[in-house]
Parts: sequence; structure tokens; C-alpha cells
Amino acid sequence: MKLLFDHNLSPSLVDKLADIYPNSQHVVVLGLDRADDRIVWEYAQQTGFTVVTRDADFNELSVLRGFPPKVIWIRRGNCSTNQIEEILRSHLEDIQAFEKNPSLGVLTLY
Repeated sequence: MKLLFDHNLSPSLVDKLADIYPNSQHVVVLGLDRADDRIVWEYAQQTGFTVVTRDADFNELSVLRGFPPKVIWIRRGNCSTNQIEEILRSHLEDIQAFEKNPSLGVLTLY
């Protein structure tokens, strides 16, 4: 499973989580940090990424357009990059089950 981190998350998450989410990317590295969410959505769809965001826009796109791509929506308020890393590590099994379930498009984590 490969994750695509949205611009509202730190690019350092790619390296911090490479041991459990290899081949993940950040929109900044891909030159998509200023792209409209729909462009990021289409990129993720075409390349098999799951979008990780703190932004409700990707949840709304999932409702409007369906999936793929799948979306992991982190809904914790103000928190550090280390806390985001811990959320994604502690929910590894949930995320793996989410990826395998063809009927789910958005996983909300707190």
C-alpha cells in the first residue's frame, strides 16, 4: 500500500513511515502541492495511491466521485507530525483492512 500525503501534512512523513508504508509520496515532491484537489485526486486514482489528508475536501470528492482513490482522513485537531505518525502507525491493521475492503472509500482516524 502506498500513501499520498496531502499538502497539509509534513513531507517528512514519507521517510518516517517508509518502513510500513513503502513507496509513499508527498504532493510537494510530485509538484502537486499547489494543484487543485481534483488534480491530486486524479493523480492518486491513476497511480494507485491512497490519499492521506486533514482536509474535508477529499471526503467530499469521495462522496461525489466514488473511489478509488481511497482516502484516509485524519480528524485530530492541532497536532504535531509525530502525532500524525503515531496515528498512522497505531492504526496499521485498520488501514490494511480498509485497503482490502472494496466497499469502503474513506477511513476516518482521530
